[in-house]
Amino acid sequence: MRNSGCGWVLVEGIMNGIPEIRRIAFLGDYLPRKCGIATFTHDLRNAVSSEFPQVDSFVVPVNDLPKGYEYPPEVKFEFYENDLDSYRRTADYLNFSNVDVVSLQHEYGIYGGPAGSFILPMLRDLRIPIVTTLHTILQKPSTDRRRVLREISQISSRLVVMTERGRNMLRDIYEIPEEKIDLIPHGIPDMSFIDTSFFKDQFGVEGKQVLMTFGLLSPNKGIESLLRALPEIVKEFPNLVYIILGATHPNLIREHGEAYRLGLERMAQDMGIKRNVSFYNRFVDIEELKSFLGMTDVYVTPYLNAEQITSGTLAYAIGVGKAVVSTPFWHAQELLADDRGILVPFGDSSALAREIIALFKDETRRHAMRKRAYLYARDMIWSSTAHRYMESFEKARSNPVSPQTSRLGMRTLAEERLELPELRLGHLMQMSDSTGIFQHAIYSVPNFTHGYCTDDNARALILTVLLEELDCELPELRRMEQTYASFLQYAFNEETKRFRNFMGFDRRWLEEEGSEDSQARALWALGTCIGRSQKRNLQAWAKQLFEQALPSAMDFKNSRSWSFTLLGIYEYFRRFNGDRLAAQTRDVLTERLIELFDKNSNSDWVWFEDFVTYANARLPQVLILGGRWADNPRAFDIGLRTLRWLVSVQTAPGGHFRPIGSNGFFQRHEKPAEFDQQPIEAHVTVSACLEAYRSTNDTFWHDQARIAFEWFLGRNDLGISVYDPTTGGCRDSLHVDRVNFNQGAESTLTYLIALTEMELLENDLKAFQRPRDREVESPEAKGLAQV
Repeated sequence: MRNSGCGWVLVEGIMNGIPEIRRIAFLGDYLPRKCGIATFTHDLRNAVSSEFPQVDSFVVPVNDLPKGYEYPPEVKFEFYENDLDSYRRTADYLNFSNVDVVSLQHEYGIYGGPAGSFILPMLRDLRIPIVTTLHTILQKPSTDRRRVLREISQISSRLVVMTERGRNMLRDIYEIPEEKIDLIPHGIPDMSFIDTSFFKDQFGVEGKQVLMTFGLLSPNKGIESLLRALPEIVKEFPNLVYIILGATHPNLIREHGEAYRLGLERMAQDMGIKRNVSFYNRFVDIEELKSFLGMTDVYVTPYLNAEQITSGTLAYAIGVGKAVVSTPFWHAQELLADDRGILVPFGDSSALAREIIALFKDETRRHAMRKRAYLYARDMIWSSTAHRYMESFEKARSNPVSPQTSRLGMRTLAEERLELPELRLGHLMQMSDSTGIFQHAIYSVPNFTHGYCTDDNARALILTVLLEELDCELPELRRMEQTYASFLQYAFNEETKRFRNFMGFDRRWLEEEGSEDSQARALWALGTCIGRSQKRNLQAWAKQLFEQALPSAMDFKNSRSWSFTLLGIYEYFRRFNGDRLAAQTRDVLTERLIELFDKNSNSDWVWFEDFVTYANARLPQVLILGGRWADNPRAFDIGLRTLRWLVSVQTAPGGHFRPIGSNGFFQRHEKPAEFDQQPIEAHVTVSACLEAYRSTNDTFWHDQARIAFEWFLGRNDLGISVYDPTTGGCRDSLHVDRVNFNQGAESTLTYLIALTEMELLENDLKAFQRPRDREVESPEAKGLAQV
């Protein structure tokens, strides 16, 4: 400040009353991660640093691997895709780092949670203006994806899109005010318009026609279409070379190795064009890319997905003045308009061949097209892009979103994520061998005497799939998952179409056919593999076994067996909800439960039978699911009523969870047994209450799930933790005077599944900020009967 004679005037660091931007944090993927977003973030950050050297710009990347990457010095902090707490820590770091603007790169696939929702808690906690670049905008988004993008738009001060179509979609589909949107084209390297011969000599392809496709290799790139077009093209131009530049997509590598690339190579060999095709299987830097583009005569993007709003590779090709033949995905329609390129129908190899041949035969047209593309793209070079982004950053600073008013934030207990115990799998691993999981333990030592059973191996398989959904990546888990699946396969009797249950330590079956419950639990585990696992081999295996075993469920006589089967069917419906046999079985078993309720319930006894025994909350749970999946309002009503009654029965005067004891259970007109209390009752109550909460959004159910879960942690009649934090196991029961210290499979698995289900729900709560500390109007309050 200096005195002007008329008072003090700010002369340094102030523009139009707003302090100049001194520090910018760039969030997204970052090199050396092999990803288009990583390249974009790197190029944008470098362009801003080059054009505005006085600004300190640093990077905070998201990691998809636990070990992260060997990042360059500009990376100051890291967070992890599937670690929700790391998002909150990142927000705290940025709030304390004197950052003026956050530049966020948004793509659905790079952040954790449903539809990438883990990014939302971080953005809510930031007290810094946010400018979000949207790399994907969907015309018909799922509910979760629409919800995520709309909340990001509300929290962000500015949104950046790269096409006019993107701006229109945000306005018309997502109802985002146009004045909040900045249109900034995808940046490109600044490269001279030069003859391709200069670069062809470097690669030894002088005198040859060169086609190229660039980018991470995956099936949606449409490479097969162009390979099928090549024989026709090669007839006209025998010396032509088609260069496929880029490493196989890392996600594809993790799932399938190099099978896709090898398949393309075999295809080229079978078609007799192997001399005309060259694969460069590596992720190239910008200087190498310039050289490859420099030698290219015609650049081809034969993509299969019309709804691609942005293509960095196509922008680069246009920017260096390449003749382009492309399918008409959204970004291509804009970039190649006004004869700056040629569009052909999706998957049309004949059209690709025809247009490429025509371009090579008409050199005048090809060069004119190159010049139009090059001149059009001059405004897209990274230096220009950097200045447009800085204008957007300054707009964000001058008009931040209202909640972002201070550097520091404070959260109340109601806003904080509920703390759950750390997931420990040591005891589970100790209880499992190459055959399966042992039934029992003496203290924490596996008891070989009683061998194995299908019941527990089915539970264990369910747990491994839920842990996959929780993104718990451990090599041991994959091995254990295969072991539990193999046990179920071996347990299935092909002749009777039933599962055996008990197996001795010597691997001999102790019976030819297991109980109805074991059949039903096996179906439940198989349905879970089909509906939730992302492992295609596991899905396929489970589906064929599920289809063989399901028909026997119609003969079950036990209400618990009906319920376990229904759980398996609803899991199966996550992927195959059009299966008629499964739907018929669902309807029959649901109707049987409703008939039981009608026969035995009254105003004082709101239950299905004259006794309440074990795994009780599963019965209400499957009827609540029936309301959601089968549009059965009567099942939904009965499910909520019976669950509310059961919760009231299982609530002690002190407000803690008191499960119905196994020493007598609960007969009509008698008092419920208070002991022995079994972990399975706490688990099934957690599961049912979480399902009720998801279905009604009524926080009463979330509270009840939490109370039931806390039974494991010591909020029970004896005030003793049933969960053992030293082993990760769970003790078998609470007696009237002590805890049973044995840590068998059932108790440990029910605890671990309950914990995993709570973790999945809490992640969803934090990501989508669903209500937890206030009552909301539930479907019950909208006309459904209540107790």
